[in-house]
Amino acid sequence: MGQTDGQDQSGQTLGGQDLSSVDLSRGEMTGAKSLWATLANHGISTVFGYPGGAIMPVYDALTYYPEVRHVLARHEQGAIHAAEGWAKATGEIGVCIATSGPGATNLVTGLADAMMDSVPLLAITGNVARHLMGTDAFQEADITGITLPVTKHNYVVRDVEELPQIIAEAIRIARTGRPGPVLVDIPKDVQMAPYTGEIPKPHARPEIPAPSDESIGRALELLRSAKKPVIMAGGGSLDASAEITALARAWDIPVITTLMGLGAFPSSDPLWLGMPGMHGSVAANRAISEADVLLGIGLRFDDRVTGRVNGFAPNAAIIHIELDAAEIGKIIRTHVPVRGDAKVAAAKLTEGAVKGVWPEWTAQITEWKGRNETPDHWGAGYAVKAVVDRLTPDDILSSDVGQHQMLCAQLARFEKPRRWLNSGGLGTMGFGFPAAIGAGMAEPGVRSIVVAGDGGFQMTAQELATLKMYDIRNVKICIINNSYLGMVRQWQEMFHGKRYSEVWLGDSNPDFLKLADAYDVPGYRASSIEELPGAIDAWLNDPKSALLEVVVPHEHGVFPMVPAGAALYEMIESDPKRAAELKAQLADAPMNEVNDA
Repeated sequence: MGQTDGQDQSGQTLGGQDLSSVDLSRGEMTGAKSLWATLANHGISTVFGYPGGAIMPVYDALTYYPEVRHVLARHEQGAIHAAEGWAKATGEIGVCIATSGPGATNLVTGLADAMMDSVPLLAITGNVARHLMGTDAFQEADITGITLPVTKHNYVVRDVEELPQIIAEAIRIARTGRPGPVLVDIPKDVQMAPYTGEIPKPHARPEIPAPSDESIGRALELLRSAKKPVIMAGGGSLDASAEITALARAWDIPVITTLMGLGAFPSSDPLWLGMPGMHGSVAANRAISEADVLLGIGLRFDDRVTGRVNGFAPNAAIIHIELDAAEIGKIIRTHVPVRGDAKVAAAKLTEGAVKGVWPEWTAQITEWKGRNETPDHWGAGYAVKAVVDRLTPDDILSSDVGQHQMLCAQLARFEKPRRWLNSGGLGTMGFGFPAAIGAGMAEPGVRSIVVAGDGGFQMTAQELATLKMYDIRNVKICIINNSYLGMVRQWQEMFHGKRYSEVWLGDSNPDFLKLADAYDVPGYRASSIEELPGAIDAWLNDPKSALLEVVVPHEHGVFPMVPAGAALYEMIESDPKRAAELKAQLADAPMNEVNDA
């Protein structure tokens, strides 16, 4: 990881603190100092965290290592989501630090989020001294026990001489194979103990196993026999984007990218069909339902992608390219398992390509693509489209969780991977804003834009202080304010008899512009189609990080939609309420206007 924006190139400041009077000779090596030395040796330039009693020796040792910048979040959840944003945008490991007890437990949601989305993450926590562990000491928590199900691996360091080696091994594990979060818990007395060993160098990354020739041969046979093939690329395909693009074009096979796989295939390519699943495109879901061969790459066939499992791709033979053997056949019956590196597998399938000739399939795909609707009236969909239409190919778009997330995924267009960040598996409200901060600090030369709802933004709004403290200038916040927990409201409307229970926020929401102003963050607002273009211009052109609030009607549905328990082919293609409104408008219009329409 390289130098990040705001870090003094001379190494004489740390988080704004003047270090000119600090003794940087480092003196006697301790466990805490060996931690920072190991991180620096592994190229870690930025960590996100929040101090406390049991991690205090680590923070004291930080003053001797100005080459590692610490970003002070305002809540541990903000710190870990920022580390996730860094990792998702760069593909490299994100690092966060917290104290014991409540500091450590505040990381749990982020760890679960990273585990579900396969994010390389190192979480470092302090704990009470070894002789106090197990006594219910002040701010003690069994964080390794708590996080065992939501980490790839975790450690308690009981010997200071093992500390640097454990940190190095944790980084290797987090990065190797299917990435994931690793937690290292360090008792306070281990942090303070003298360390006499060497500082380890980075482990060489092991090669990802190549798929077998036999599995590639079987996959080629299926593809050559196909009349209605489709490729579905997931989050595990992001780093094989070039190879998958070449594969699809060599065979002339249409491509679907999952919520986590958006950007793995360029959206401008005519072969791209959009996103599948509960709020997937008409073309993607219909193609899955009619395909005779489905090539899945780097995905786990999540329930929001498949719909009712026995109705998923009912006519298709499934080829599944996947690094994690546990995912092959876990949900969907796999006819040809291909375990190994997606880059290598895609390249080998390209070498054996036969240009497809399937005019009927191509014609059907074209018809389905024509049924995708574009928002044409004032509401959340219109507002989101107006924002994402202003994205450049290099911009990073993060979202929080809810209706706006699905609208972003439906309407944004990505030409390359790692420009789209969201909480896909866990669906963590509050993820979007701190993730955008982490991504923006990782890539200070690009805009890091986050679209959030009025509910989710308030879960981590305190990170506005982080923007101010570090003078971060490339984060743009858009709040789609419908005064509701919109996705929950939509489900209550459609499946619970319109009994709206605990979803109304309108009478207690803050004035978001005043909230932003309290942190010296410029704010802009639009409440109509007419106001929106000018507000977006001012927001994006502001030289600082800025907030845009778009006030939209309370009720808005996200469609297409596959109801829970339904198959993809049972999707509701368009908003029935909107269809009824248009029908009524046509019925009331003079005949010449109807003919013009």
